[in-house]
Amino acid sequence: MDRKLFSTFTIKNTTFRNRVVMSPMCMYSSPNKDGKVADWHLVHYPTRAVGGVGLIIVEATAVSPEGRISYRDLGIWDDEHIEGLQRLVSLIQQNGAKAGIQLAHAGRKADLEETILAPSAIPFATMKTPKAADLEEIQGIVHKFREAARRAKEAGFDVIEIHAAHGYLLNEFLSPLSNHREDEYGGNADNRYRLLGEVIEAIKQEWNGPLFVRISAEEYAEGGNHLEDYVSYVRKMKEQGVDLIDCSSGALVPAHIDIFPGYQVHLSEQIRHQADISTGAVGLITCPQHAEEIIGNGRADLVLLGRELLKDPYWTLHAAKELGVEIQPPKQYDRAF
Repeated sequence: MDRKLFSTFTIKNTTFRNRVVMSPMCMYSSPNKDGKVADWHLVHYPTRAVGGVGLIIVEATAVSPEGRISYRDLGIWDDEHIEGLQRLVSLIQQNGAKAGIQLAHAGRKADLEETILAPSAIPFATMKTPKAADLEEIQGIVHKFREAARRAKEAGFDVIEIHAAHGYLLNEFLSPLSNHREDEYGGNADNRYRLLGEVIEAIKQEWNGPLFVRISAEEYAEGGNHLEDYVSYVRKMKEQGVDLIDCSSGALVPAHIDIFPGYQVHLSEQIRHQADISTGAVGLITCPQHAEEIIGNGRADLVLLGRELLKDPYWTLHAAKELGVEIQPPKQYDRAF
């Protein structure tokens, strides 16, 4: 039976075997505060590839030590990280999935002892007050994203995703709630976009593969960015060559969010049609029929599963059976199917 969820999807000569994506989720499992891949990662991610996922996006991976959310985050700020990431990529790809990595800087949400950076010296909730980054530090951050992209390419990743969501650094610059600057990086929407725009251009100097950006397309707070603001931002991203927008929401400031199955899908749908760009939908997508409806009705091009794939690494194989689609499981598992 023909199901859109199990159709292939191609971006820049990279073809995903289906539309199911493992959403980036921090594992906080890097040992010794060194940002290196651990045995846990080498089991955790390839298991989902064995389970049939089309694309696995490795968790938020810090482009600098002070850009970690925690001391146990994965890192890509040093060439010493490349070897472990290469091994991880190889294991994912050997099992039929494409490998992506989310490049990230935590900004004011870094839970570290060191000085942390943000657009303005405004803390997140009761967390530590950050230092407002000066112009030299901002350019340093841009350079670090470029170097991270070089390392991601050397490690063999198929996709890079820029983390500009969930209240981390690039999201902080985009929002008037966290960016009170009066220089060229603040004061109006174009200036608040400037850092993300520079990061995109810097990454493109090293990377010509599929480029995604994760956004919080709704900040759920008065005075913050809302869907219409992000449609404008996404049009800029498309002009710069971004291929797909991963549409999440929230986490810039504490807010009440009405959560229900597919509660963020409308963001993906609106951005897909209003900005004319490919999108991914994420957020309490658990049912195969729901995932099929999202793809089949053109509300997104990919569906990203998070906690559901933590609960069931073989969700994709089970979904195929439920939707009446014949797919080939790993030959080692034939007897189970």
